Amino acid sequence: MTTASLSAESLSYPQTRKEDVVDSHHGVRISDPYRWLEDDNSEETKAWVKAQNEVTFAYLEKLPRREAIKTRLQKLWNYERVGQPFERGGRWFFTHNSGLQNQAVLMTAEALDGEAKVLLDPNAMSKDGTTSLSDYSPTEDGKLIAYGVSEAGSDWNTIRVRDIATGRDLDDEVKWVKFSGVSWKKDGSGFFYSRYDEPKAGAALTAKNEFHKLYFHTLGKPQSDDKLIYERKDEPRWGFGGGVTEDGEYLIIQVWLGTEPKNRVFYKKLVGDAPVVELLHENDARYEFIDNEGPIFYFRTDLNAPCYQVIAIDVRKPQRGSWKIVVPEVPKVLLEGVSTVGGQMFCEYLRDAKTEVKCFDLEGKLIREVKLPGIGSAGGFGGHRHDIETFFTFTGFTSPGTIYRMDLKTGESKLWRKPQVDFDGSAYETQQVFYHSKDGTKVPMFIVHKKGLKLDGSNPTLLYGYGGFNINMVPGFSVSRAVWLEMGGVFAMPNLRGGGEYGRAWHQGGIKLGKQNVFDDFIAAAEWLIKNKYTTSAKLAIQGGSNGGLLVGACMTQRPELYAAALPAVGVLDMLRFEKFTIGWGWRSDYGSVENPAEFNALRSYSPYHNLKPGTRYPATLVLTSDHDDRVVPAHSFKFGARLQACQAKDGPPTLIRIETSAGHGAGTALNKTIEKTADEWAFLVKALEVRD
Repeated sequence: MTTASLSAESLSYPQTRKEDVVDSHHGVRISDPYRWLEDDNSEETKAWVKAQNEVTFAYLEKLPRREAIKTRLQKLWNYERVGQPFERGGRWFFTHNSGLQNQAVLMTAEALDGEAKVLLDPNAMSKDGTTSLSDYSPTEDGKLIAYGVSEAGSDWNTIRVRDIATGRDLDDEVKWVKFSGVSWKKDGSGFFYSRYDEPKAGAALTAKNEFHKLYFHTLGKPQSDDKLIYERKDEPRWGFGGGVTEDGEYLIIQVWLGTEPKNRVFYKKLVGDAPVVELLHENDARYEFIDNEGPIFYFRTDLNAPCYQVIAIDVRKPQRGSWKIVVPEVPKVLLEGVSTVGGQMFCEYLRDAKTEVKCFDLEGKLIREVKLPGIGSAGGFGGHRHDIETFFTFTGFTSPGTIYRMDLKTGESKLWRKPQVDFDGSAYETQQVFYHSKDGTKVPMFIVHKKGLKLDGSNPTLLYGYGGFNINMVPGFSVSRAVWLEMGGVFAMPNLRGGGEYGRAWHQGGIKLGKQNVFDDFIAAAEWLIKNKYTTSAKLAIQGGSNGGLLVGACMTQRPELYAAALPAVGVLDMLRFEKFTIGWGWRSDYGSVENPAEFNALRSYSPYHNLKPGTRYPATLVLTSDHDDRVVPAHSFKFGARLQACQAKDGPPTLIRIETSAGHGAGTALNKTIEKTADEWAFLVKALEVRD
């Protein structure tokens, strides 16, 4: 592999081979010179990855503040973290991280505040800390626990069963599980799970995922004996999630199609060999099962309620005319989640991306509004019908997740666990501003910085966004961002269209033919920060991951002069081929498809890989991806990184690609890898934005 010199930073990038590959879509010819990088198993691709990493890490390791940043990250991350507790069979379970453990450990205790012992320690399952727990579910009596294990960040899981008293695993092993929960029958005889067929050798990380199936595994039997509960040979893209109701009477089957914000709900009585009943089969809205009281099923839905409401359906009279509205929609305030505990229904609302919580009875009568400690995000409020208390977590940008214990009778909350972090959140302030996008739409944005910040345009600023798939960007604590704030940085996070912060219309305003609205919202946020003297283009960096990686890629190709640095991570960057890999076809609900002429034109107009232009001065860019990412395959980043290096102006700043090994899309990433990556990112920005000590 030859090298080509780049004068600006005395960098020599690997010379990436081009090939003459041309596709034709609707009469338009599209060249794809780096198609060969899609083959992650080829020796040539592996050599390219190795050569790119050698250049990237040689650059990163010489950055003057990298070691100091890494040391600070390690110190700040070294604090005890405890997850919300839950109870099964009189036994308590919660996650725990002593500080710098790569993975959180699942603990169990006979009493809530009694002595806890280790139940599942994923750190002991691999030498490099890259094995993670993906899911776990104890039996009703608290004697057994089924748990899923993911290797190196892959979405593929293997489920095993552990005897809680002895700490030993049974012989049960269930493989090729993906996009699945684990739900036990009430009697503990076995559990429901979902899987795909075993992929062909060498294709596990790239092959298209189709024909999901829902199974029941009988305890003590081999997987080959598992009972197929539901499949649809006529619908290769339908996915299934099976959950047993708390009373043990029903199996609720959530039927999904990729990331489409609509779904179907079927059910099956668990007494005898009852058939699967297609209760909600029209795919006309989103229906999330909350709970049931016998044949009365409760759902959170956006049917005729763009910001969601709670309805009740009596499955004995399932006709729509018999449905009841239990908690009506509140216009412009998103009903983000609903849970039941102790016969009460907790409704978590988002008002301008900030949490409010109200408690109702099952008839929809308001019991109380839950008092929260401040402006931030709250979640939890789970448990059983017989419970007399529940737990919730509250967090903000400068306050780590604190767990509260609530008395369900009085509504009083008491502190249960507050993390002790070496970070003074009181030295910083969070504000929310509203700005106007290109088409006049009002968009909210959170801005966090040290108190007393001078608005003179000199502040290094990190603008972070996502803008897609109905996902809400809400306040939350991050050690990585805390270190950025300590370094004098400003952190800004707008709530772009494509998210769900204001309900269905907000999401639909940023998808398919309207996807450009998302990029316009982000660009307008950057311009607002500059106009209001928080920063200047020379001090502004943009960051996002996955769909947010697409956001960064699109915005840096559309307005390269607006930012000094860009950090696109695990991004969807080739918008003309995303449908061809793993679960990529499932993103058509947001992106559209190249098969549709109008959607093809929209995709082509912003696809980051296809809109790089030779000789353009692009921002200093650190593309980040992982070799085991089977959600957004690394080929997206490989091809974009190769073309970016070829197109960057000769006097332009560095354009590097950092390829993590033994890691995936993000979930389950070992903490030591997260610290290394963050140190690289912040050190890269320090250099690119010329941040002074």
